[in-house]
Amino acid sequence: MNTFECCLLTPFSFLLPLHFSQLEDEISTLRQVLAAKEKHLVEIKQKLGISLMNELKQNFSKSWHDMQTTSAYKKTHETLSHAGQKATAAISNVGTAISKKFGDMRYRDVLFLWNSPTFKSFEEKVETTVTRTCCSFNTGGSFEEVLSSTAHASAQSSLAGTRVPESEEELQC
Repeated sequence: MNTFECCLLTPFSFLLPLHFSQLEDEISTLRQVLAAKEKHLVEIKQKLGISLMNELKQNFSKSWHDMQTTSAYKKTHETLSHAGQKATAAISNVGTAISKKFGDMRYRDVLFLWNSPTFKSFEEKVETTVTRTCCSFNTGGSFEEVLSSTAHASAQSSLAGTRVPESEEELQC
């Protein structure tokens, strides 16, 4: 039998409502005291310059620190770090393999690409565009000459770090 049941069975059961009322009054008083202390705390924080944002930052920092010290976080961090290293190595290996594949391409492979219908179609479109452009400026020259001079100018500009003028207006300035 617990204490509460003992109290209910005593001959002084008629005092229970009075005791109940006293407990409610005490609780109410404690709430008022707590509210007054909380108000006083807010005033002190204002005088010290402690804002809600600062408190949130401090709480967040403490929580973040506490979380980082857990074994679950440490284990997860190690696993993800290891996975990141593996992924980096794998991507590097793929890049190396692609570079090696392009380096291993033989002259006949390049000729095969140049003779493919797709490349021929692209080459014809570029030749037509360049020819029209050359004719409109009335500069003359064959497709090969224009391509060669463009490649030469591009190589010089990338080596010198200077920009090649793109229009006649830029040439005149």
